Amino acid sequence: MKMDETCPGKVEPILEILDSKWMLLVLFELFNGTKRFGELRRKLQSISPKTLTDRLRLLEEKGIVTRTIYPGVPLHVEYDLTESGKALQPIFSAMWTWTQEHGAYLQN
Repeated sequence: MKMDETCPGKVEPILEILDSKWMLLVLFELFNGTKRFGELRRKLQSISPKTLTDRLRLLEEKGIVTRTIYPGVPLHVEYDLTESGKALQPIFSAMWTWTQEHGAYLQN
């Protein structure tokens, strides 16, 4: 299959999002279902609250994640993937498959 010569420029916006530190791990967690902020913090132990907030806001701005606020004390906020976000899952699957088949040398 021949690649369209405009391809690099057209995929750059998603690469800028995925290239951010922690972004792949945040998305991976959300592929497994709706998560509260605290759940994401526990799963991604080394991430700071500010960084997690920044990543989630960017994903929300780009239409990849929805943020739902439930009133109460304490405030309850949940994050979930939009249809656009869920459509990224095959990309992750393809990267995993490629790594299993061809990526052994990358670990050295």
